[in-house]
Amino acid sequence: MASGVAGGKMKRIAFQFTPYSWVRFEWKPASSLRRWLAVCGIILVFLLAELNTFYLKFVLWMPPEHYLVLLRLVFFVNVGGVAMREIYDFMDDPKPHKKLGQQAWLVAAITATELLIVVKYDPHTLTLSLPFYISQCWTLGSVLVLTWTVWRFFLRDGVPGVHGPVGALGWEQVVTRPPAPRDITLRYKETRRQKQQHRDDAGSAISGGDQCPPGLDEDLLGPGAAEGEGAAAPN
Repeated sequence: MASGVAGGKMKRIAFQFTPYSWVRFEWKPASSLRRWLAVCGIILVFLLAELNTFYLKFVLWMPPEHYLVLLRLVFFVNVGGVAMREIYDFMDDPKPHKKLGQQAWLVAAITATELLIVVKYDPHTLTLSLPFYISQCWTLGSVLVLTWTVWRFFLRDGVPGVHGPVGALGWEQVVTRPPAPRDITLRYKETRRQKQQHRDDAGSAISGGDQCPPGLDEDLLGPGAAEGEGAAAPN
């Protein structure tokens, strides 16, 4: 018994260092053109930041084991996580988040500054021609992404928010999209509030179950029964 109580206390103490709630991120890049372009922009910035790592080491003559290289990676991991959450909130629920977060702008500014440093101190390296097979792969990948984007958002479903393509009968088909889902954190808090309110209502109903409000018996028995009781008198 004592071991079970001690185990329960240790479990509660350990849970104090865990997150209050887990948020499930659903990017859904193909749900709208805006989200698709945003996800593509995030991927491009991420690839550019990774490329700047190798360019800066080459331009500034820094060995891979230098401490600044490790500090830069640690800094980007911490700041990049916050920036990704800010971008997700801005994309998923733009009503309360009308502007992009500060950390997202900071990461974009740092990445652009690193690229400008590389361009300033070693423009020759950037102007070197790529191998033929690498340039072919990049060209083919870009053409495929552009073709799929045009087919998915312009030819298949039409432009979001605008009339779609002309149907078989010659009428324009209006493309309607479901509203964007709310943040799962807000839904979790709302669900908890509803459950707590339901418990309070149930507790108040149980505590007041012994008290019978006036007029309840008359409503259940009906007016005829009430008149019969009033007419009956003892001899």
